[in-house]
Amino acid sequence: MPTREIIQHVGTLLDLAGVVVIAVGVAIATVVFGLRWWRTRQVVDHYRSYRQGVGRAILLGLELLVAGDIIRTVAVSPTFTSVGVLALIVLVRTFLSVSLQVELDGRWPWQGKVPIGGSGVGSRPER
Repeated sequence: MPTREIIQHVGTLLDLAGVVVIAVGVAIATVVFGLRWWRTRQVVDHYRSYRQGVGRAILLGLELLVAGDIIRTVAVSPTFTSVGVLALIVLVRTFLSVSLQVELDGRWPWQGKVPIGGSGVGSRPER
């Protein structure tokens, strides 16, 4: 089997893995949410963790989809047009990933984590 075909198959497998990760992650998060709701009958208490689970599944799936696009575009057909299209795809998916990360963490990726019990950067817990 020629190298190009192998690389094409690897890219396709990464795409499939990305879709499977998203589908399975959303399904697991939904089942966990349903079980928690069934026990407590409180939707509001479990909704945030449900959204975080779905968001994490989407983030991981997007990373795999981007990897598949990069492998297929750069390794199989590295034309100026295909690299330009890849750049646009990566830009859109990166924007989606950053948006989801901000939604999940409530802060920009480059901001430090707030210490437990602290009120922000530079705060220390009282002794």
